[in-house]
Amino acid sequence: MTSDGLKKKIILQCLFVILFCSTTPSFGMGTEQLTEQDKRVYQLITQCHTEVVKQLKLLLSSGQLSIGQLFDTFYIPIPNTSPQKYHTQYDTTTDEVLRPILDKYLDKDPQLVFVIAVDRNGYLPTHNTCYAQPITGNPQIDIIKNRTKRIFNDRTGLSAAKNQQSYLLQRYSRDTGEQMVDLSVPITINNRHWGAIRIGYKAK
Repeated sequence: MTSDGLKKKIILQCLFVILFCSTTPSFGMGTEQLTEQDKRVYQLITQCHTEVVKQLKLLLSSGQLSIGQLFDTFYIPIPNTSPQKYHTQYDTTTDEVLRPILDKYLDKDPQLVFVIAVDRNGYLPTHNTCYAQPITGNPQIDIIKNRTKRIFNDRTGLSAAKNQQSYLLQRYSRDTGEQMVDLSVPITINNRHWGAIRIGYKAK
């Protein structure tokens, strides 16, 4: 094979890698047909997203948080927690400011399981009140009642956290066999991707 022929072969191989090996997994890029239920949840999540982004921007403009604090990813382990929980420079503030918003939207539809805001690594600083109950020391109770301040970096959680498309829809089965849907929209603050709003709900 000539030198030119070898170069062409290498270029074609590189193009194949770029086009096919870098393809985003098909389990969720928001391109599948939305059901009527999905559309209702999408309306809720866009409203919730607007309120959350507004509050985060107010925290910055009022000086309650700096941009560095809001984008803090130095997760400080909370002792004696399993699964491990973490504090950041902003989680106490979002507990006060964001939880009322998240709870309000959770109450809008009995099919909803959770309404949360996670950072781009899947860190959940503030959960709904029903999942932020005091730690009892009983793992079987705490794993259900206290799910806040954890890093949810499973495939579904991390895909939602890192997605920057207009929305991401993921359908999956819980280990109980229950069919679940996770709908998320990205949060961008000052042209920087912070994370996402996620709503989990039971599929009808």
